[in-house]
Amino acid sequence: MTDNLTNRRLRAGKLPPDLLASFLDDLGTPDKRVLLGPAVGEDAAFISFGSTTLIAKSDPITFATDRIGWYAIQVNANDIAASGGIPKWFLATLLLPENEPASTAKQIFEQLYMAAEELGITLIGGHTEVTVGLPRPIIAGTMLGEAAPSETVSTSGATSGDDVILTMGIAIEGTAIIARESKSRLIDAGLSEIEIEKRMSPSRNGWMYRSFCSGVPNFSIFIA
Repeated sequence: MTDNLTNRRLRAGKLPPDLLASFLDDLGTPDKRVLLGPAVGEDAAFISFGSTTLIAKSDPITFATDRIGWYAIQVNANDIAASGGIPKWFLATLLLPENEPASTAKQIFEQLYMAAEELGITLIGGHTEVTVGLPRPIIAGTMLGEAAPSETVSTSGATSGDDVILTMGIAIEGTAIIARESKSRLIDAGLSEIEIEKRMSPSRNGWMYRSFCSGVPNFSIFIA
């Protein structure tokens, strides 16, 4: 088994589902309050606190962007909401490259504060470090939220025959990122400033919950 893993090379992106599943097989959940633990396809963990369920979610921002702090809050808050909860508390691990200007760190902190304030989220801690070998800043965020036990929604709640309801459009968040980070290239390709600005600030509707709910931020539906 070890030899097979040594010879298997990983591509950029998420771990292949079969590989991740084999790693998770050995993980138990000895705490009986853990209602939903690690599993392929699940976006969050559920922990029972009696009348309230704590929802925990972690996600990094690794792509090049000048709004890394804003994305860190938004992406993690999205998965808490998609799990039926209200995002409440956020921890950020901020890794900076060597020789990065101190102004970059200040800018990222300001983005975190502003994005959290917009959503009523409290920053409760984290870690900062200047790290050898990084090409750009990276944030690994952890969001905590709350939900009534009857309101939590897991990915595994989806079953064959369920209706799929799509609100607004496909790949809204992914389109907004491209519009923001590649504005000059889009203009060169013939898009107008007005068209780009509209896609840089996507509006969001409320969530409808049934057996399963998930945010679709990228182009997975197109790919499927």
